[in-house]
Amino acid sequence: MIYDQLTQDLAAIDQAGLRRRLRTLEAPCGPLARVDGRELISFCSNDYLGLASEPALIKAAVAGARQWGVGSGSSHLVSGHFAPHAALERRLAEFTGWPRTLLFSTGFMANQAILPTLVGRGDAIFSDELNHASLIDAARLSRAEINRFPHNDMATLEKQLAASTVRRKLIVADAVFSMDGDLAPLPELFALAERHDAWLVIDDAHGFGVLGEHGRGSLSHFGLPASPRVIYMGTLGKAAGAAGAFVAGSETLIEWLVQRARSYIFTTGSSPLMACALLASIDLIEQGDARRQQLHALAAQLRAGLDGTRWQLLPSPTAVQPIVIGDNRETVRVAEELFARGLWVPAIRPPTVPAGTARLRVSLSATHTEAMVAQLVDALKELQ
Repeated sequence: MIYDQLTQDLAAIDQAGLRRRLRTLEAPCGPLARVDGRELISFCSNDYLGLASEPALIKAAVAGARQWGVGSGSSHLVSGHFAPHAALERRLAEFTGWPRTLLFSTGFMANQAILPTLVGRGDAIFSDELNHASLIDAARLSRAEINRFPHNDMATLEKQLAASTVRRKLIVADAVFSMDGDLAPLPELFALAERHDAWLVIDDAHGFGVLGEHGRGSLSHFGLPASPRVIYMGTLGKAAGAAGAFVAGSETLIEWLVQRARSYIFTTGSSPLMACALLASIDLIEQGDARRQQLHALAAQLRAGLDGTRWQLLPSPTAVQPIVIGDNRETVRVAEELFARGLWVPAIRPPTVPAGTARLRVSLSATHTEAMVAQLVDALKELQ
């Protein structure tokens, strides 16, 4: 039977050490998690600034629910675009320095709006090989020719661009690579986009709120302008502590997405109460230099504590601090040993990362303490 094939395929996943496990949390998102009645220190979350359970956001969400209700009732273009949505789009544009922004329910949907709406058959996409799955899927949906270049390899990218004779070119990259924690060379990418008259799409899911002046993101970090050829995507469910995403760009670019982006047009608008919470979040991000300093200090503590041990971290200047182990089963074993010690660190395996590079992904938050990081360092030293 066709159903039996699923059982066999699941068995193969088990054999390869690739079975994922769904855990249910019994406490709000924060540095301390409760799973199956156990309290653990969590190094899993992308809540980099510790805003997911911030009282100011909760208060704004409750007030938003009382005033605007829970659901939006329709797509943004029918009757689902409320005053808080419009206010948040204006606030994000002001904060990031772009003429206009457009809200989406998820970053995945935002990326699926950008690429297929800007390029198609007869065009070409130039994509870093370590880009997020949402960008990979969006590139496939566009039906444009896809050219992958080795991670952060600007020489290969330039050769690909120079050799291409298509009508429209689009370069796309994560700003912060979520499984490595390193940065894309955005100044070089921008220079190549200028030289070859290409769009440049930047996915700043893990940089927005953390990098740049007052957390304005990776373009601010590198001092790059809000150019009309750049399309900037930021997510609101990581450092911003809530949910959703936004695309920032020129007036013309955003209006084109409003008119043509299927993942915007044909979906129900996000809850207005979420927009209310996010308006409070942007204020805290802008005022959050102390939180960002705490993140940098914790990353330095972790790296210093593991220096000279078996556990070598990838060269990451961000809140994502990966420890590459390589073997799938060994990575799972170490993660389980840490879990038994009250430390929750996810084991990341293919296809999320390339084969042979399974790793522990340590994700730091400004709400972690030095004592929590010291506990993780001590446990890893015990497991050498």
